[in-house]
Amino acid sequence: MTTPMPRLLAALERFHAARPWDHNAHYHRWIMRQVPKRFGTALDIGSGSGDLARLLGTRAGTVRGLDADPAIVARARELTARAAPVTFTVGDALTDIPPGSYDVITCVAALHHLPFSDALGVFRRHLAPGGTLVVVGVARAQSTGDRLLGAAAVPLNVAMAWIKNRGRRSARPASMTAPTRPAVMSFADIAREARQLLPGARLRRRIFWRYTLVWNQN
Repeated sequence: MTTPMPRLLAALERFHAARPWDHNAHYHRWIMRQVPKRFGTALDIGSGSGDLARLLGTRAGTVRGLDADPAIVARARELTARAAPVTFTVGDALTDIPPGSYDVITCVAALHHLPFSDALGVFRRHLAPGGTLVVVGVARAQSTGDRLLGAAAVPLNVAMAWIKNRGRRSARPASMTAPTRPAVMSFADIAREARQLLPGARLRRRIFWRYTLVWNQN
């Protein structure tokens, strides 16, 4: 006999499959509030289909998007106007960052795909003096607070899916087609390591199973 909880979870899965929405894009406007009104150069790590890189391009002189998935990089190039100051490169975030320093570096839902400390060290070395690093990341739920925040997100997730799709079924956005993997680090571990590597970094748990990190290079 099927119990109510598995039936509920199956119904939620069917609902979200029919009405997908991008949890990462939900934070793009927040990211834009963390960076200057105008700046010279930006680097978006794990740029996916390029939505955030193109948004950064409305303020930056040049934007470089870097992603390890050739298919999603090809899609990002298709979606980007020729006149936009944005280019996309296929490469590894630890070894293939285009040379130079950047006034803004962003990394959305990609840091958990990388060796955490090594990646933050690379980002720090490529950040220009006075530059801003903004991360929206995924952590493994470990504490009671993590689980309560995750539970609170479930009804909000349903409401957002309904609102963003206006109640209708819709196709999966291009930004949600890149490969994913589960997070293995807890928020507590992330915060401890990040503050050792980036003194003064500001970290917060967020709704929709995300956390944020903001750090300014002095």
